[in-house]
Amino acid sequence: MKLRFLGKDSKQGDCPTLYATDRDTYLVQGWKIFANDLLMQLTIPEGQTAVEVPTELFDHLVNDGLPSGEFVRLEDPLVILTPGGTYVVQGWEVTDADALAQMEIPDYETVVEVPKDAINALLEEPRGADLQRRAQPAL
Repeated sequence: MKLRFLGKDSKQGDCPTLYATDRDTYLVQGWKIFANDLLMQLTIPEGQTAVEVPTELFDHLVNDGLPSGEFVRLEDPLVILTPGGTYVVQGWEVTDADALAQMEIPDYETVVEVPKDAINALLEEPRGADLQRRAQPAL
């Protein structure tokens, strides 16, 4: 798999990163999710995982020719908008050794692969019911 770097969010040493691939997908490198309140809201099929990334990471979609990274709805693969202003992104866990070798991934991060079409669809006005999911604040 060939990767093209689109952008990175490097606040306070964090490094969520967005890549385009030669397979019409995006790789989203983000923080592993350990918070039980978030994990309990997810149903993750085998072979998939989820990462948490700042919403600003998707501003880098402009580097792939998209008009903006402002999503007008939330549905797969962006499954949750947290109260802290981050997205939880669910997708296929990246295990391709060649792809992983092209990235710097700290122990507290992992990478998911999501279809470009799915991301593009989230930038369009919804047709029908808009099923927005927001994370429930921890009690």
